[in-house]
Amino acid sequence: MAISLGVFSNFLAGDTASLLKSSSTAVRLVPSNLRTVRTVTLSAAASKPATETKKREPRGITKPRRVSPEMQAFLGGVTEIPRTQALKDIWAYIKQHNLQDPADKKVIICDEKLKQIFGGRERVGFLEIAGLLNPHFLK
Repeated sequence: MAISLGVFSNFLAGDTASLLKSSSTAVRLVPSNLRTVRTVTLSAAASKPATETKKREPRGITKPRRVSPEMQAFLGGVTEIPRTQALKDIWAYIKQHNLQDPADKKVIICDEKLKQIFGGRERVGFLEIAGLLNPHFLK
């Protein structure tokens, strides 16, 4: 069954009464793209008082730990520091003094200050840095 453009435009305009009068057969047109709409009221959620979030204590690698005298000398006299912050400070020092191997950026060329922390090693891989810091964090 074909519907002429004029009839279709009447349907889109909302004039469904003229559509039924102009067609010779009675066809009930129900748009297939109708969706049911769910309404949600926020009164239940709004009536609850907001719980205040407490800042939780640092734990794990973010908890400040005492450090060895060698690490204190490197960090400028800090006696306690989280592992994450110590690692950031070491990387800042490496970048500031351009201590990465130009041929292989994954390798760090240690100067005298870094040799104290890394057990006298000349070169250290960047994945080894965190492991070599373990003896410097005291319990």
